[in-house]
Amino acid sequence: MILKKIFDPFSVARYMRTELVVSTVISVLVYFLYHNQNLEKVSLPFSIAAILGSALAIFLAFRNNNAYSRWWEARTLWGGIINNSRIFSRQIIANADNAVAIGKASKQQVDDYKKELIYRQIAFAHALRLHLRKQDSWQELKHLLSEEEFKTLTQKVNKPNYLIQNQGIRIKDGMRAEILGAFDNISLEPTLAGFNNFQGSCERIKNTPLLRQYHFFTKLFLLVFMVILPFSLITDFNKMGVPAIMIPISILVSFVFGVMGKVGEVNEDPFENHITDIPMTSMCNTIERDLREMLGESNLPAKLEAENGFLD
Repeated sequence: MILKKIFDPFSVARYMRTELVVSTVISVLVYFLYHNQNLEKVSLPFSIAAILGSALAIFLAFRNNNAYSRWWEARTLWGGIINNSRIFSRQIIANADNAVAIGKASKQQVDDYKKELIYRQIAFAHALRLHLRKQDSWQELKHLLSEEEFKTLTQKVNKPNYLIQNQGIRIKDGMRAEILGAFDNISLEPTLAGFNNFQGSCERIKNTPLLRQYHFFTKLFLLVFMVILPFSLITDFNKMGVPAIMIPISILVSFVFGVMGKVGEVNEDPFENHITDIPMTSMCNTIERDLREMLGESNLPAKLEAENGFLD
């Protein structure tokens, strides 16, 4: 996620190099045809560029609005994962500690049980992050799971779903061992179901792109606009006696529309491990720090901070 408010203009130019090259080539070519070859007929009324620019602006506005909605929904879903992870841990800790208080289980038995479920919940968050970004660094989870469970996990296709399934099984085991009460599942099951819903919603965003026709026609209209704009500007600037000014003005206007198009393009996919993603690594770090602190641990992972204005 980008946090810095000021961007390096050279980095932006490199990011927009295709649009800048196309616009520059077309503008210089139009100036050469009009000014050096005296081909006044290559000019067009400015109203054509104005009408096309209006249509392009509508497409860009619609696309950017929907792209941001996808990005914000993704961020909201992960906010829910953070909050529900805290709720789940609080429920496990409070309910399991009650078993010690009433003499149903030993403190060591309860502590081991709490650590297992809460560490598995941390592993779920990390697994969902890796699953959505299609990364294979599953060794990150090894310290959070038993050796046998980690080995089984690596053989699964949908690893986050497997971990939530195990949580449900272990909650039932805890009830049979009287670490959890007979009715604790009533409060825990909706929390686990919430994690399934969060994962499913994230997978929906990941696997269902924004309508491709908007992507295609936005690209097409932008290209047509960049081609027509110099033809529409050259006459007016020639009447002013400064036809060469058409070149930087045309490039500037095309650059503005190009940037607007890029903003929507990068925001529509929030799980691609790009700098414009939602900061899932940082949110997983928050979950791990908070849940381990709830267990009473003091040796917590370092809090992730932004580097060079970017938060992973």
